[in-house]
Order: sequence, then C-alpha cells, then structure tokens
Amino acid sequence: MSKRHLALLAAFGASFIYGINHTLAKDLMPTYIPAYGFIMLRVLGGAILFWITSLFVPTQKIEHKDYWRMLACAFTGMTLNMLMFFKGLELSTPINSSVVITVAPVILLLLSAIFLKEKITFLKGSGITLGLVGALVLILFGVKTQSNAPNIPLGNTLFLVNATAYSIYLILVKPLTAKYSSITLMKWFFLIAVFTNAPVGMSQFLEVQWTALPLHVIGVMAFVVIGTTYLTYLFNVFALRTLKPSTIGVFIYLQPLLGTLIAILLGADKLTTTRIFGALLIFAGVYFTTKRKRVSG
Repeated sequence: MSKRHLALLAAFGASFIYGINHTLAKDLMPTYIPAYGFIMLRVLGGAILFWITSLFVPTQKIEHKDYWRMLACAFTGMTLNMLMFFKGLELSTPINSSVVITVAPVILLLLSAIFLKEKITFLKGSGITLGLVGALVLILFGVKTQSNAPNIPLGNTLFLVNATAYSIYLILVKPLTAKYSSITLMKWFFLIAVFTNAPVGMSQFLEVQWTALPLHVIGVMAFVVIGTTYLTYLFNVFALRTLKPSTIGVFIYLQPLLGTLIAILLGADKLTTTRIFGALLIFAGVYFTTKRKRVSG
C-alpha cells in the first residue's frame, strides 16, 4: 500500500471515530462529567499515552525557533478546539455538532487566503458565503432548546469557534509535520495542553466521583481518550505528512453522515427542516470551495 493510500486511510479512520464521538460523548455530559472536566481527562490521557509511546521511538530534539509554533498548535488544537467542542456539545445536539463542524474546510480556505495568500476565486468566494450562511441558519433559526440541549444557538456558535480553531491548527502544524514525527509532536502538544487546560478544567475533573461511575461510562471515557484523542490526532498528523490540509478537511464531510445516523439510531437526536436546510447550504458551500477548475486540452 502506498504512502498516499495509508494517509487517506488514516484520515478516514479519524473522521469515522469523530462521527461516533458526537453521540457517545454527548451522553456523558453533564450527568457524569462536566465538559471542561472531560477535556482534562482527554489531555491527561492523551499526554500519558503519547509519552509512553515515545519510549519506543527515536527521540527528536525540538529546535528553539519552533517553540512558539508548537505552543500555538497546542493552544488551538488541544485547548481552544476541545473547550469549544465539548462545551458546545453539552449545550447543543450531536447532529448540530456533526453538521456545523463541516464548515471547517470553508474556514480553512478563508484563513489560507489571509495567512498563506492563497487566491480565492468567485466560485470559492461563493462557497465561503454559502457555508457561513448555512452555519448561521442553524445558529439563529434552529430549535433553541430540547430535553438534552439547554442552549442550542450558543452551542452551535461554540462549534463554529471550534471549527475555526481546528482550521488554524491545521495551518500551523503542517510545517512541523515535515520536521518531526507524529509521536514527537503529539507528546509535546498534549503535555502543553495539560497546563493550558488546567485553569479551566482541573476543578471539574477533580469533582468527578470516579469510583461511582458505571462500567459503560468508563468504557465510553476510555473510547474518547484512546480513540477520539490518541488515535485521531495520531492519524491526522500522520496523514498531514503526505496530504494537504485541504484534503484532510474533505474527510470532515463524513462526520455529519455518520454522526446523524448514529444519533438517530440511538435516539439521541432527530432531524428537522431547519437542520436539513442549514446542512444543505453548508454542503453546497463546501462543494464550491473544494471544486477544482477543470483544465481544458
């Protein structure tokens, strides 16, 4: 199997796990663990797993000039990204989270134009507009509350911030993937994230009655730490060594399909006309922003 095929498989694996995570993680918050406490569990678990893994691979020294970029990656990818997603999931619904996150490639293109000076054509500009309008439809005109979602508009807004933070992370981390191994990057990112998340999440983490948790809850927490944290970040960084950030972004489109299917099957959420309309606008925006101009001849 070629490096590209392995990279594509890794990107697919990450999106598949994320699609499952939308519903599984929702069931735990805030009944068993608050959102920020959940994030502390993720970064602590991720840091431990990546540092253990690093014992079995060659050690790499980080160059001084890369320190600030690594700090920025840890903040956008393992702090702001996670804080916004899990708090949003606590307030909103699994289907909304899986749909709004698909606006990330649109945001990624916009940020690439700003910071990497990539040209935005009329078609891509139209796509950016449609995608953002779709996200706003879900935020402003969707259902405001339901039994398991106390503040859906605010939750959807946090998903939008989450998508922006993740897009910035993909741009920042790309140059580092050419210099350092996936394990080297992840062990430092998550160690930094333990300290950047602690002021917000440590108190909630310590309040959890760990010995009283049901076995199935512990199982879901293990899935989130090992699958949604350890494996997905490892898969994405591995894929970035071969693929462009925009290509990785395409796999995000799998999440609403998987997330919606799982949420409906488990009775955790339901489709509405507004959600379908907002999703169609986002998908149309994604289509236009990723459509390549056909070269004749």
